[in-house]
Amino acid sequence: MPFEFLLATLASWRIAYLLTQEDGPWDMFAGLRRIVAGTMLGRALDCFYCTSVWVAAPFALWVTPFAVRTFMATIVTWLALSGAACLLHRATNRELDVTPLGP
Repeated sequence: MPFEFLLATLASWRIAYLLTQEDGPWDMFAGLRRIVAGTMLGRALDCFYCTSVWVAAPFALWVTPFAVRTFMATIVTWLALSGAACLLHRATNRELDVTPLGP
């Protein structure tokens, strides 16, 4: 299961990044973002963190072992995959916002 979780994390990050940040082959994903701009789906595709939640959902079903697949275990795995993808995104993002905490 740890290997599957790692694979699902990397795949979730890659797909969410592709959908939100890259043009894709033949500008496919850039075109998709233009088509849905201004809609609820368009707003979701503007945000890596939002998109990672929905991308991680099917991977949660794959990663959660069938023997322990309860509603709660699947939800926790789903959120953990999205959270791990978000952490990976923050670690690899070149445009990190570094703001001082104090005056």
